[in-house]
Amino acid sequence: MAWYTFEMNDPLVSLVSSTGIAHYDSAVPVLFSAAGDRATYRFVEFFTANIHNPNTRAAYLAAVQRFSHWCEQRNVMLPQVNSVIIAKYIQELGEVVAAPTVKQHLASIRMLFDFLVTGHVVVINPAHAVRGPKYVVKTGKTPVLNKEETRSLLNSINIETIAGLRDRALVAVMVFSFARVSAVVKMHVEDYFPKGKRFWFRLHEKGGKYHEVPAHHKAEEYVDAYIEAAGIGGESKLPLFRTLDRNRQLTTRRMHRVDVFVMTRRRARHAGLPAIIGCHTFRATGITAYLSNGGSLEHAQRIAAHESPRTTKLYDRTTDEISLDEIERIRI
Repeated sequence: MAWYTFEMNDPLVSLVSSTGIAHYDSAVPVLFSAAGDRATYRFVEFFTANIHNPNTRAAYLAAVQRFSHWCEQRNVMLPQVNSVIIAKYIQELGEVVAAPTVKQHLASIRMLFDFLVTGHVVVINPAHAVRGPKYVVKTGKTPVLNKEETRSLLNSINIETIAGLRDRALVAVMVFSFARVSAVVKMHVEDYFPKGKRFWFRLHEKGGKYHEVPAHHKAEEYVDAYIEAAGIGGESKLPLFRTLDRNRQLTTRRMHRVDVFVMTRRRARHAGLPAIIGCHTFRATGITAYLSNGGSLEHAQRIAAHESPRTTKLYDRTTDEISLDEIERIRI
């Protein structure tokens, strides 16, 4: 088994060590490492220099590793990979995982082979001819809270502690700004700032983009209370939402989205809400509440920073009640 060895002056060394592929001897699958140094280098380059989002990198790496393991079990080497082999893999994968996962795995393989083609490792991309399963989503599956449940959750949080003030503020930002949890945890103190007579949130979106949203008066109230109690108003360059130490005091470390997920589940249980809700629930809840109160889909799309209104529409559950009312008209 051939592993690629980086020289100490290689420009990718520091990048590799900071992106979760520091142990490239185990991260580079056999399918690519056995194909030689160029294939191995190009593989690492794809996941470091080409993919910047850590969540995308982790998902694509897992997908490609799974495909490589499948090939290894069948003694398939990189030069032997063709469209028939990939189609067979995709077919078998579809028997054990959902269609969206299959499509993501195929996209991962396709993008990597594109990168190998431009790097002159392989001649053609065998994944281009392979079609994934049909999957059309018209209604989102993210659990949504109604206004009473949302109030119940926010009011159930004990704000006598700094943890409670932090969590209430964090949930409020996600609900009232339609913000992704990853965008919220990346905020610094300076990303809550005054503009005119109101405060705004600067959200760190995908691809290094910034998205500015006016702060709803409730979110403003909760964030102000948290910042004042924490005494972090002057720490503009430090994270806004931070972890707690063993003494339940704020640290200077940024919360991770997993920390927020765990907190969300805990707060939901305490409030007597369904345990299945997650961070995305707050985004869907805010959009649904906005649209049910007469807000426009176009403006909801802009607030949520969606590329397409069809994506925003997936979060809209206002038609659920209409459907239920209509079905109850069937009186027998």
